Amino acid sequence: KRGRTCFFSPQNQEGLALLDSRQVEASQYRMAFLGRFGKKKTSKNKLASFDSDNSSGEFSEAIHKGDVDIHQTSRTGRHNGDGQVQENGIKKHRTALPAPMFTRSDFSIWSILKKCIGLELSKITMPIAFNEPLSFLQRITEYMEHTYLINKACSHSNPLERMQAVAAFAVSAVASQWERTGKPFNPLLGETYELVREDLGFRFISEQVSHHPPISAFYSEGLNQDFVFHGSIYPKLKFWGKSVEAEPRGMITLELVKHNEAYTWTNPTCCVHNVIIGKLWIEQYGTVEIVNHSTGDKCILNFKPCGLFGKELHRIEGYIQDKNKKKLSVIYGKWTECLWCIDPSTYESAKKNEKRGGGDQKKPKQSEDAENDEADDMPEVQETVQIIHGSKLLWRISSRPPNSSQMYNFTSFAVTLNELEKGMEEILAPTDCRLRPDIRHMENGEIDLASKEKERLEEKQRAARKERAKDELEWRTRWFYHGTNPYTGTPDWLYSGGYFDRNFFDCPDIY
Repeated sequence: KRGRTCFFSPQNQEGLALLDSRQVEASQYRMAFLGRFGKKKTSKNKLASFDSDNSSGEFSEAIHKGDVDIHQTSRTGRHNGDGQVQENGIKKHRTALPAPMFTRSDFSIWSILKKCIGLELSKITMPIAFNEPLSFLQRITEYMEHTYLINKACSHSNPLERMQAVAAFAVSAVASQWERTGKPFNPLLGETYELVREDLGFRFISEQVSHHPPISAFYSEGLNQDFVFHGSIYPKLKFWGKSVEAEPRGMITLELVKHNEAYTWTNPTCCVHNVIIGKLWIEQYGTVEIVNHSTGDKCILNFKPCGLFGKELHRIEGYIQDKNKKKLSVIYGKWTECLWCIDPSTYESAKKNEKRGGGDQKKPKQSEDAENDEADDMPEVQETVQIIHGSKLLWRISSRPPNSSQMYNFTSFAVTLNELEKGMEEILAPTDCRLRPDIRHMENGEIDLASKEKERLEEKQRAARKERAKDELEWRTRWFYHGTNPYTGTPDWLYSGGYFDRNFFDCPDIY
């Protein structure tokens, strides 16, 4: 089968011989890409790299604007059997979900949450209508949408420019959360998700390594062995009456192999407002500190809360400093829009001139006798960032599909994450999210079936946990182990290796 995304290992050619006659189609599916990933490459087999039409819109935009080295990122096309040219040899990824999202107006979340104020929400069962048809493991994979920024960092010889690109990547990783008010499915213990995207230059694997507390571990590497990106996420969710706050816990690490550099950071806090009444809206706030453990440079980014009048909604302001705390660059923008950098002295002069000009007019005070049960209206958003002369663009958000509002506000990249093509079942681990029936039913618009399957899977997980407790057995993770982050010295979940050898015989039966 031509033009399908690759989901097999370069070390697994010999495994193809084990396929029986009923697996011919899956064998063809794998063989289509042996020329690119196999150990023995021939000119007849070798496929050109392949590209996606919509899932890397920012990547394409960056090339158009000259932000990315075209010689490093462009690929050659090839002809398919119909005589049509498919760029880089891959068919287009899907651009829409099988069914539109369900309305949530018929469900009362207050009946569930009113007893949970101030409590941690990971143990609370929510109506499936408030979910989106992705697992949290797939949501984590959205970090990789703007991988071109990692490639850009790898290409720079100047450590300041590398830090600027890494800062842009860290911001872009949370940009997909804009207007994403649906809750991803909680991963089952042992659940996994893999993604191989040659057009974007990476492969990715994640695993749910703990259920209580819920911890998701991930590992990604560049297909050219130019970077390693890994971490573990423990989102602490709390309900505060009108809002749900997700406090990120766990360290994120990016290693640039060529430069022998490692960067670490944690994500900002995410808050969803009006979970009871009114229109849902999201803000992110907190300080993100990115550390270059090789040079001692730091980037401190302040994700600003919206404030009383919403003036700072979505805004980011920060700076890069060297190991002696000398400011090297100022970074500013919005995590929903774009990110810019500029020389510190130029930035300070512009701010002084702005103050002399009067700045923003003060707005009248809001009434202080508002009822507590009223919705927290989303402040009016200023659509553009005021660009200071001399600034350099680091990143701009990709446009979303025109029908995104009917697809849980997914990005083009997110739409592709649960795509299951013919032949994949023979290649994926049996624990992969794409094979999870409740998410599949919800994506297909079968909400009643999705709800039943979700209950069945949760009950199966509880029964398995009771059985292990009865036999005094500890859960054993398959692809990650609990250890210490080599750069921060803090506890972390590290990749054991071996997933892409595709030896899945001892994977648990969780579905």
